[in-house]
Amino acid sequence: MFRGANAINLDTKGRIAIPKRYRETLHAEFNSQLIITVDFDDPCLLLYPLEAWKKIEAKLLLLSDTRKTERSMKRMLLGYAHECELDTNGRLLLPPPLRQYANLDKRAMLVGQLNKFELWDEAQWQQQIELSHEMIQSEAFADSERLADFSL
Repeated sequence: MFRGANAINLDTKGRIAIPKRYRETLHAEFNSQLIITVDFDDPCLLLYPLEAWKKIEAKLLLLSDTRKTERSMKRMLLGYAHECELDTNGRLLLPPPLRQYANLDKRAMLVGQLNKFELWDEAQWQQQIELSHEMIQSEAFADSERLADFSL
């Protein structure tokens, strides 16, 4: 499981180095194979181990090609999906269209989300954290049924 927020940099070739604490798991459990795609709700990228991505693809396969919303979701997630493999130094090359979508330039944040990572431009990540904090403080957050029994 992936957790934690990690400040990382993109090199001049558009590569990121996955932090060491994740590399062994990615290599041993997932043969260093990842799928990178876009998040259709936020300007960030999603990095899935291949096995976790296969579960997403199975769900996408069930969506309609004739319903515009479902087709649009498939088009975004699958159209941007890019297979990649960690190199011997634990790096991934991010294709230019994906870097452009997420506004990635130099400084980024790799954020563990249990079965995947989110990859954010560092400034946009800070804005997202502020928005998330405001949302958690709002009354609307308290009205969520799923969160009614959630406690730390």
